[in-house]
Amino acid sequence: MLVNNISRRRARSLCKHSPRWFFSSLADYGFRTPPSLVPEDIQSPRRCFGNTETGTKKKEKPRYKPPSSLNVVGLKPLHSDLPFDFRFSYTESNPATKPIGLREPKYSPFGPGRVDRPWTGVCAPAADPKVKSVDAQEELNQDVKLKKWRDKIQGEPLSEAERKSLVERSLRHHTKRQVNLGRDGLTHNMLNDIHNNWKSVEAVRVKCLGVPTVDMKNVCTQIEEKTGGKIIHRQCGLIILYRGRNYNPKKRPVIPIMLWKPQEPIYPRLIKTTIEGLTIEETKEMRKRGLAVPALTKLAKNGYYGSLVPMVRDAFLTDELVRLDCNGLERSDYKKIGCKLRDLVPCLLVTFEKENIVVWRGKNYDATGPQLPSDDDDLFSPLSKMEDSLEKKSCYSSSQPRNEI
Repeated sequence: MLVNNISRRRARSLCKHSPRWFFSSLADYGFRTPPSLVPEDIQSPRRCFGNTETGTKKKEKPRYKPPSSLNVVGLKPLHSDLPFDFRFSYTESNPATKPIGLREPKYSPFGPGRVDRPWTGVCAPAADPKVKSVDAQEELNQDVKLKKWRDKIQGEPLSEAERKSLVERSLRHHTKRQVNLGRDGLTHNMLNDIHNNWKSVEAVRVKCLGVPTVDMKNVCTQIEEKTGGKIIHRQCGLIILYRGRNYNPKKRPVIPIMLWKPQEPIYPRLIKTTIEGLTIEETKEMRKRGLAVPALTKLAKNGYYGSLVPMVRDAFLTDELVRLDCNGLERSDYKKIGCKLRDLVPCLLVTFEKENIVVWRGKNYDATGPQLPSDDDDLFSPLSKMEDSLEKKSCYSSSQPRNEI
């Protein structure tokens, strides 16, 4: 009896660990395995080997097909009540400057048929672009409506103790939650990132570096207008953005996501053949002298350029030409910096040759006239000496030379 038990155990282990072709080969010789020795997963020949009577195989399961982002069959276009035009970047694009051409057809970066706003090649306007005239009173009412909406969300102003508490909880030594604003400035998709952070915290930290920091006041204005929040602290390129007392994450505005970066349109050339007010020979001589003057400063890659505008204004008090060393920067970056200097200083662009920005103060420059306010002025006073030192360490790196921005 002991021998019979051992033989049965060996037979069961053999059937359990034997391959499937072992049983099919025995069936060719007319041998039928007892049901007690056949494993459970191959007892049903129809389930494992198909229907042996008809010779058909098991129907294969269809392969998984992931949904396509361009498949909009049966989907309704997304509608957003935000009253401003949707642009890829709100700080690096000027609505007043009209392009002279497009580099690609007018493909919407939101995807075909996903948003109920047409793409003009530059933006997706809130109003119908086919309408030739828009009532000015209607635009004014829209601005008033937007202001009332922001005031309703913000509620009562924060007290000094509440503001200090929010800023303290948003600093780097308390949380790693941060939104980075880089060379493209305040992009459209960043609005969605800020609102996603506002689900968990009342204030979010925004770190600004690169080209947009030349005009920090414009960055702060665009952030407040496009998000509906309020800046409660700013030091160098670091911003603390508060969502408001009455903010409800479940009633956040609908923000469609751009699926790809649109191609930048073609704008007029920044450097003309001749500088305004000069002849061709004088222009050539000025460009040659501009490349020979000592560099005012060297611009670091992805640095903070908030003090660049007042630095150029001070240099124009004694020098006619100013050169900025841009070695290592992208050509598109220092072209944008030169365009900002032209509007903020103001000055005339001379050349971008050999990775330099050369600007001229012009013939009618008045050194004794009133100077424009500096764009590097802090909007809020530091909370304490400890916070002031922490923020300065985040803005300036000890590895950079003193004359490097």
